[in-house]
Amino acid sequence: MNCAHFGTDGVRGRVGVHPITPDFVKKLGRAAAKILTTETDPRPIIAIGRDTRGSGAALEAALAEGINSAGCDVILLGILPTPGVASFVADNKLAAGAVISASHNPACDNGVKFFSGTGHKLSNETEWKIEREMDVVTPDVETRGVVKTAGNKAADDYVSRSLRSLPEGFRLHGLKIAVDCANGASFETTPDALRRLGAEVLVFHATPDGSNINLRCGSTEPGEIGRLVRESGAHVGIAHDGDADRVLLCDETGETLDGDELLAMAALDLLHHGKLTHNTLVATVMSNLGLDEAIVAAGGRVIRTAVGDRCVTEAMRSGGFSLGGEQSGHIIFARHGLCGDGLVAALQILRLMAESGKPLSLLRKALRKYPQAQRHIAVRTKPPLETLPEIREAIRAAEAALVPNGRVFVRYSNTESTLRILLEGRNAILLEQHADAIAARAQASIGV
Repeated sequence: MNCAHFGTDGVRGRVGVHPITPDFVKKLGRAAAKILTTETDPRPIIAIGRDTRGSGAALEAALAEGINSAGCDVILLGILPTPGVASFVADNKLAAGAVISASHNPACDNGVKFFSGTGHKLSNETEWKIEREMDVVTPDVETRGVVKTAGNKAADDYVSRSLRSLPEGFRLHGLKIAVDCANGASFETTPDALRRLGAEVLVFHATPDGSNINLRCGSTEPGEIGRLVRESGAHVGIAHDGDADRVLLCDETGETLDGDELLAMAALDLLHHGKLTHNTLVATVMSNLGLDEAIVAAGGRVIRTAVGDRCVTEAMRSGGFSLGGEQSGHIIFARHGLCGDGLVAALQILRLMAESGKPLSLLRKALRKYPQAQRHIAVRTKPPLETLPEIREAIRAAEAALVPNGRVFVRYSNTESTLRILLEGRNAILLEQHADAIAARAQASIGV
């Protein structure tokens, strides 16, 4: 059964519109505290981190109030990347964690996502239990929880933990790196980590004002990091999204690499050193078919999941796999983290560059991608696609044209009012024609 409010990455929406209101978030905090803590812990602690959105402080206060009303203590981590919250919870053996963020969405949006005491995102079953608990009316506990702050400890711990993913003594002397922080949660942590390694760091979009997160910058605007690299003469560029669980890299020519290219480079390196568990990479249905070809040719295999880094992480945990991720830039190194981690992923690719002595423009050739055509259509509603005959007709025509070496993937975004269209095959012209045809039908039927 689907949850009414939880999507692929927590509860998310427009600030001030249900469910992203202080009253709802307070109820959500209370319910989550009830479900995520046990009676055996007399004083459970739940950590809260957030990104740089102006709405974050008020929602943080509401969430903390709800958690306190259930008798749980709260420790405020302040502005911190999502993976930093996950690792803080696990390393300090807390009851649970929460992040107030809408990730790559604009500043007018916000959301709440939770981590269990192990630092992993919640299962669908657990989210459903929280939703049901919100309907239960119970009196406040006799002993309310209290709120504490972590100061700089959480950010320092996260940077130090990320650096431990590298070999002892590893340095980046002589490397000039351009970093686009998306005016988000990484505006201090990623530059700090790179400077500790001795790199020359050129920092951009690192002056958050509450309203400029992801605004014409970050990993969802790949052209920006390309421009910054070309104009600065950097050897490599790094771009995060608002909560820094994603990363895109840019080579020295200003050409960006997506998550599939990063996954190919990392997986082939681990295969070469015998460290890719079960010789298996986990990717989603959105990843390029060329990724399968590259990994299989090197003696490995790729298994695919539904969209969402949580789906990837769950498959990795159940199969004991060491690497997985998404084309969007969520990369999970199981030995070094618990969820998509933009900083750890960037550090691992920088390690490959340093150890090989090759620039990204050469390393990226490990993946020969199939041409893709993508369209994103803003929609006013999300009716089942099978109820829209004109769109289904365009999809069937595309599928027939792309047989046997192609595919058509059309779905609604779980976090935005958007229809996502992906076509993949060998004939780029054909892909563009059919992508336009599907997009035109979608725009006419359900477009804004």
